[in-house]
Amino acid sequence: MNIFMGLAIGLLSGFFGGLVGLGGGIIMIPLMVGLLKINQHMAHGTSLVGVVFTGISGAITYSLSGSIELVPALLLASTAMITARLGARYATSLPEWKLKRSFGYFLIFVTIVFLLKPYLGEFSLSSTVWIKTIILLGIGAFAGFLSGMMGVGGGSIMVPAMVIFAGMGQQMAQGISLLAMIPASAIGAFTHNRNGNVHTKILPGLVVGILPGTFLGGSLAHILPEVALRIIFAIVVVYTAIKNIRAKKPETAVEPST
Repeated sequence: MNIFMGLAIGLLSGFFGGLVGLGGGIIMIPLMVGLLKINQHMAHGTSLVGVVFTGISGAITYSLSGSIELVPALLLASTAMITARLGARYATSLPEWKLKRSFGYFLIFVTIVFLLKPYLGEFSLSSTVWIKTIILLGIGAFAGFLSGMMGVGGGSIMVPAMVIFAGMGQQMAQGISLLAMIPASAIGAFTHNRNGNVHTKILPGLVVGILPGTFLGGSLAHILPEVALRIIFAIVVVYTAIKNIRAKKPETAVEPST
């Protein structure tokens, strides 16, 4: 049963992620919490494992079309791998209701960035090589922490930041982000697993479901109007965000010691 549930969640998250160009943990986490009734910490850790395979599949696809540059990906990953571990440890230290609220606010932020995505290129900046290097290291550090904490790949942060601050094209930024998220997500997943926050029984189905789901969603994305896709994404994610933000603090909650 766990494998079949993982397969269903992988298919749904992969399909929706491919449909709107995002996904990963943003879709997997609400599905795991809602369908499997597992706690928020477990969902974040398990999601990161799935994101590793999403990154591998996506990076291969983008590399075949020449939309990946190795050096920027290595710069992003070098700092992201460090901060992803810190983010995962911080997530573990939070009580579930706080983690739920944090994830809800993160979803609102992602929705705003996603809706503004078509206009980001108008504000892109040009920089010298060494300034771009510093920018990429900073982006990696910030995105890595959020990746480990929120159970996502970090692409929702990396891609717009690279377009705006490093002057990269949208397609190239997406390919670089997918490659960089592989080691960062792996480190975050490993840290979550050490803290018992990975649901190993659903992983086989989850990984198998992500690949065809992403392909189907991406195929349909070329048929539906882009405006419709953005509206669908905004409605679903904002609804999920509100549910998480309204998470109540238990009356007997005990704050973890720091």
